[in-house]
Amino acid sequence: MDAATFLGLEPTEDPRRWRLPVVTAVTSGMGALFGGCALAAGVDALERATKRPLVWATCQYLSFARPPAVVDIEVVEAAIGHNVTQARAVGRVDDEEIFTVNAALGTRDFPAEGSWAEMPVVPRPDDCPVRNVQERHRGSLITRLEMRRANARDFDELPGPPGDGRVAFWARIPGFDVSAANLSVLGDMVPAGIGQSLGMLAGGNSLDNTLRLARLVPTEWILLDIRIQAVHGGFGHGLVHMWAEDGTLLGTASQSAIVRAWKEQPER
Repeated sequence: MDAATFLGLEPTEDPRRWRLPVVTAVTSGMGALFGGCALAAGVDALERATKRPLVWATCQYLSFARPPAVVDIEVVEAAIGHNVTQARAVGRVDDEEIFTVNAALGTRDFPAEGSWAEMPVVPRPDDCPVRNVQERHRGSLITRLEMRRANARDFDELPGPPGDGRVAFWARIPGFDVSAANLSVLGDMVPAGIGQSLGMLAGGNSLDNTLRLARLVPTEWILLDIRIQAVHGGFGHGLVHMWAEDGTLLGTASQSAIVRAWKEQPER
């Protein structure tokens, strides 16, 4: 399954314009478009429009889009070089800007490569307990993922003592090939580590999400190695390393989020 099929992204007569109907299956537990799906839609539109693979992308979330809204996505190629295209994708509902994705896309021949990050030692996916889904997530994007707790507490273990800022989940999206769009969705799990680190039933809604690709290889499960760096003044900051089962670093994602206890909801 490709990204457009997973997201429900629809082409238009203009190859630089796309439509994303906001349905429950691409929303978060707050009932709005899941941030990772917004980034994934922008990334997929950018790759298709430029015909170049993603190097990095960053998404700024400006407002909420809720069903039955339709997000119109426009791709603008700001600078086109021999190897790299700098471009952006802007998502709007009517005249309101919902998100903006800025990105670089391209590829270069270079004789050397390496990877210096270290994958944490955790049990294999089959040896890890399933992460349960809460009632508030029924029908949302989260129910389309499979997640196992490699180094994380379940919901019924919170509230509890603060953690050490390190949380790990094995995750997969059945039928969705490993791609920039796939990692865009899974990379939006940094807020899942915030409550674990604070020892609270808490998370957050993202202000941004930056994805940096390393090397894409086939893998059934992806290890989300979440590292919360700080929570201060109502905002949380963290990153996630995404690993293939064979230890290949697929990419990294970093985020800042408005931290919310689960009883809090943003205004509709």
